[in-house]
Amino acid sequence: MSAANVTSLNEQLNTLGIRGYLQQHQDKGLLRVLTCGSVDDGKSTLIGRLLHDSQQLYDDQLDALKRDHKGRNSEGELELAMLVDGLQAEREQGITIDVAYRYFSTTERKFILADTPGHEQYTRNMATGASTSDVAILLIDARYGVQTQTRRHSFICSLLGIKHLIVAVNKMDIVGYSEHSYQAIKQDVQALMAQLQVPTVDVVPISALKGENILTLSANMPWYTGTALLPLLETLPIPQRGGAATRFPVQYVNRPDLNFRGFAGTLVSGRLAVGQAVTAYPSGKKSTIKQLVSFEGEHASAIAGQAITVTLNDEIDISRGDWLVPSDENVTLTNRALAYVVWFNDQPLQAGRLYDLKLATRKTSVSINRLNHKVNVNTLAQEAAEQVAMNDIALVELELTETLPLDTFKNQPGTGNFILIDRLTNATVAAGLIQNVLAEEKTTTNISAFELELNALIRKHFPHWGARDVRELFNTQPPKAEQ
Repeated sequence: MSAANVTSLNEQLNTLGIRGYLQQHQDKGLLRVLTCGSVDDGKSTLIGRLLHDSQQLYDDQLDALKRDHKGRNSEGELELAMLVDGLQAEREQGITIDVAYRYFSTTERKFILADTPGHEQYTRNMATGASTSDVAILLIDARYGVQTQTRRHSFICSLLGIKHLIVAVNKMDIVGYSEHSYQAIKQDVQALMAQLQVPTVDVVPISALKGENILTLSANMPWYTGTALLPLLETLPIPQRGGAATRFPVQYVNRPDLNFRGFAGTLVSGRLAVGQAVTAYPSGKKSTIKQLVSFEGEHASAIAGQAITVTLNDEIDISRGDWLVPSDENVTLTNRALAYVVWFNDQPLQAGRLYDLKLATRKTSVSINRLNHKVNVNTLAQEAAEQVAMNDIALVELELTETLPLDTFKNQPGTGNFILIDRLTNATVAAGLIQNVLAEEKTTTNISAFELELNALIRKHFPHWGARDVRELFNTQPPKAEQ
């Protein structure tokens, strides 16, 4: 820790005492911040600058950076991006590959910063970082303006329900702190955000390398009358996570002895209380809460985010993946939904093929019956889709192999998102957000256990076949094996 930080810490401890100091930091709000944008727009440098200027770095970190032959640029300035890019491949290539999380705090609040890659190849990593963020900082290179990846990241942020975007127009020093360059980019950004219907947008001109408009307003840009970046982050309202309804997906049935049977998990949203009437889904069985237990002991109630074990007054069959919901709340049971998917895999999406779907704590099988459209990230227009390839964003119709409770992402973010997994390779191939819950539809052709096993075996040798091809196997001649 730097000498300045040590002095500040000693002063606070002398004034508040240890308990007072810890309580003060515990009561601070926590804001989860995403940095995203096109490649080489300066995301890692910005996070390094925030850590450096807010004195959140240890002396040995700075010393190591100064000793590294790549730790300074041609002008002798510190390459602050190296503080965040920890993988060897990242340091060698000067790019971000994986999501890097950094924690820091100010006198106003605590922050978790997610540094995500800008390369199109790693869009899946950007979506991962965005899925847990409250606010996004979208960086734009002042020389190039809005790029394709800028639009893609903006669209993913809007899909994931991020309500506030800070657009940081970076590298203003390279364009001579030109107000004209800033205003032109700001105009393009406002048009893009209007298309995406993002409710709140701030456009801040910065130089992450030089530290301009980061902690305080820059004398080099007197024409900018807004707020510097860090003070803006300190004053943004922290959005409430989760939805209005109560959702408790069961993760584990806790049965340590014959006298105790509890259902463990994390309360995704809402509130539960002892004595409350609850319904288990999808079975529809009802009971009342007997106990709410955590590591600290028993509680009269629990709120969203708590890890708890629930015991009931009735012996009803509940297993991993089931939901406990207050009996006075409505839940839709169905096997069909419309969802946006961000495709991650090199192999394109195959309509009719079975994938594993992981939603909350439940894993089931699903097929994609129809590709409604893809989104052109340049124009945000909806285009007819015959194939969904890597990094494509598409609206699809899902058909589950069983009837389950489903929520829309807009109303219940915690239970309205899912991932798709390839059944053969076990690779995560897509992330999805449920847009609409459709009426249940009984399929005329049931998929038997034998057909599911046969489907996996056939696709191992005929990867271009889908689930529907397998069901027609007994009526058609199989195609020739691919060479």
